[in-house]
Amino acid sequence: MRNLTLKTLALSAAIAFTGAVHAQDNPMVGGAPMLADRNIVENAVNSADHTTLVAAVQAAGLVDTLQGPGPFTVFAPTNAAFDMLPDGTVDTLLMEENRDQLTGVLTYHVVAGNLSGPELGRMAQMGGDNAMLTTVQGGMLTVVPSGQGVAVVDANGNEAVVTIADVNQSNGVIHVINAVLLPAM
Repeated sequence: MRNLTLKTLALSAAIAFTGAVHAQDNPMVGGAPMLADRNIVENAVNSADHTTLVAAVQAAGLVDTLQGPGPFTVFAPTNAAFDMLPDGTVDTLLMEENRDQLTGVLTYHVVAGNLSGPELGRMAQMGGDNAMLTTVQGGMLTVVPSGQGVAVVDANGNEAVVTIADVNQSNGVIHVINAVLLPAM
């Protein structure tokens, strides 16, 4: 009986440990768990903090692209980040006639590959406290150290801090940021 109890205890501990590791793999973003076996769009639509980003991705016709195999590294601005833009900017970008401009802004937040937070930090450190990334839009972003993590600087010198790093997806990784990045104007 004692041997059975020890086996049961060991199995329970293994299950609890696996659950804890799994929970770390699925961070909460916008009140929802981000499941690593789902793609970027499948997770983003569940985040209450990314409704503006999701609406923009839909308006730009980028849903199929971001559901594709990737891998993609996405710097995902929150609703609060979009709210910091001048009044009317989001509404103007969402207009059908501005679809190309919206697509440019959104693809400026995407880098080909799967770049983790620690990897971005190492790249910045190796580059003398900055690393240059080429976006899917074709513009450049600069990654710099910031506090315990990294920030991303756009072509206009505006900085977005990564507030939640390493939200792993089936087709890449999302890093939540606190500002919208804009290509050179």
